[in-house]
This record gives sequence, structure tokens and C-alpha cells, in this order.
Amino acid sequence: MKLKPTVLFTLLLFFSLQNFAQSGVEEFVQEGIEHHDNGDYDKAIKAYKKALKLDPLSTLVNYEIALSYFNNKDYELAIKHSDIVLKQNKEHVLQAYMTKGSALDMQGKTKESIKLFKKAIKKTEGHYLLYYNLALNYYKLNALDDAEENVILGIENNPNHPSSHLMLATIHHQKGNTVQTLLATHYFLFLEPNSPRSEGAYAMLKENFGGNVSKDENKPNTINIMFSPNDDSQFGAAELMVSMLEASKTLEKNEGKSDDEMFVENTESFFKVLGELKEKKNKEIWWTFYTAFFYDLAKSEHLETYCKYITQNVNENAQQWLTDNEEKLADFDTWLKTE
Repeated sequence: MKLKPTVLFTLLLFFSLQNFAQSGVEEFVQEGIEHHDNGDYDKAIKAYKKALKLDPLSTLVNYEIALSYFNNKDYELAIKHSDIVLKQNKEHVLQAYMTKGSALDMQGKTKESIKLFKKAIKKTEGHYLLYYNLALNYYKLNALDDAEENVILGIENNPNHPSSHLMLATIHHQKGNTVQTLLATHYFLFLEPNSPRSEGAYAMLKENFGGNVSKDENKPNTINIMFSPNDDSQFGAAELMVSMLEASKTLEKNEGKSDDEMFVENTESFFKVLGELKEKKNKEIWWTFYTAFFYDLAKSEHLETYCKYITQNVNENAQQWLTDNEEKLADFDTWLKTE
């Protein structure tokens, strides 16, 4: 059937207007993103409003304006526009859940935020950022076991998310679990060695490695080790070993060794002892993920490079060593890719 000229013209006009509107939406969105990235959320919101006049139900525009409203601390409007995205259940659903959940939390509705993230996990079949934010909310409520459970699920979804490892380390630092804190902190520093957060993570690492050891001022040759076995017996031997390694710095055989040298030696011993303690029945992340990786690392020729790499943010000697040993750093990178 042939179309009449008037019908054909109407269709062409419709598609032309549609393409023009879409082009305008994209232009305004790009403008808004640039303003948002520059921290000018008011201008970003103005640009997104222009885009919404052209396409009020655009999931992209509604998500972007919700994010700008969130950063502008207008949480009600952030939730409103997130809901427009969620009701359509199309693109940008994950981002909308994240924005709405965070907005609810910022309003002091943390329990409501937890319910939303749980719903989001079921609907989206899970995503590491949903697990992370759910864990963060539980942590704020001091529900440390729930926080740990969910952040581990997030790590299993994406082991390369630094914040998840840092949260897991923080949870166990608060619980007083030395070995778990050390393992998660090490992996965080491996992923993020040179950021504002790295310095605090390294301080936590050092605190847990030497926190149970002190010198007796009245007896210069005496070292005190305060050791309380963890209820979780699978780490008891490892915790004692950590204290013994720190105390070993005072032994005659270690006189004259620098702090850098002792850090490398003690890190290697820690990883190797954990690897040797691992049993087939150990199925937790501490053994199957952290210990498995670090034990292989300790047995490789790259342990020193690793130690310099994770301490580059707090140690000028490490920075210089990495500059002087670019080949070793490249070899370490190659080993990681093959592993």
C-alpha cells in the first residue's frame, strides 16, 4: 500500500522532530555532566531541566539530575527523580537505586535505606556496589556481623573494589581481630597504594602488627607481649606469630637492619605461616582468597617489590626504590597477570 503524500510528510516531520529532541537532550546532558564534574550542581540541574522539557521520562536525564540533587543535598528531589527511573525499570536502574538509597541514609532513614538495598539486590541479582552500600549502612548501625557478611558478598562479586577491602579491614579492626584486619588492609593497599586513604590504612596495618608488643622501660632487655587468643581458634596461632615477629626486631640477629628490611622479612613470614596453616576445610575468604594470594606472593621473587609498592605513599625510600627498580616493578606486573 502506498502512503499518501500528506501522511508521508507527517511521518517525516515526526521523526525529524524526534531526532531533533534527542539531539537536544544529549547536548543538555553533556552540558550538565560538565557542570556536575566541576562541582557546580546548580548549573548542572538547570541544564538537566532543559533536557527534561524535551524528554520528561528519560531515564538518563532523571538519573543525572537525581545525582546532582543528591550532591546539592536536596535529597527529596534526588529520591523523586530516582523513583521516575525505578518505575520504568529500564536503563540506569542500578544507579537510581544507589542514589535513592544514599539519599534515604543521608536523611537519617538508614533502616529504610537498608530495605531498599536488599530489594535492589533481589531485583538486579546483586551488584558489588549494592552490597557495599548495604554493608556501609549496617556498619553505621554498628551491626558489624551483617556489615561483614554483605561486604564479603560484594568482594566475591568484584575483588578489585578497594573500598570493600578497607571496610572489611575496619570492621575487624573494630572487632579486635588482628589477622583478618591485616589481610584485608594488605589487599586494600595492594589495590590503592597511593591515595589519601592509603596513609590511614598503613597506620592501621602497623598498629595491628605491633599493637601487642611493648618494651619495659625499667628492663631495657625485656619485651612484653600481651596476647589474648581469639575465640576463633583458626587464627590463634597466626595472631601469636604476628606478636612474635614484631618482638623479633629486638633480637641480636636483627640488629642493624632497617625498618624497611624488617617490614619485608616480617611480611614474608606472616604470609608464609598463614599459607602453611591453611587446611582444606578452611573455606572462608580469609583462606581461599587472601591467604591463597599472599602465600603465592611470599613464595615468589616479588615480595620486596610488593612491600615497596604498598608503602609508596608513606615511605620516601619506597618511592625511590620503585623509581630505581622499574624493571622489577614490570616483572611484578607480569607475574600478577599470569597469576
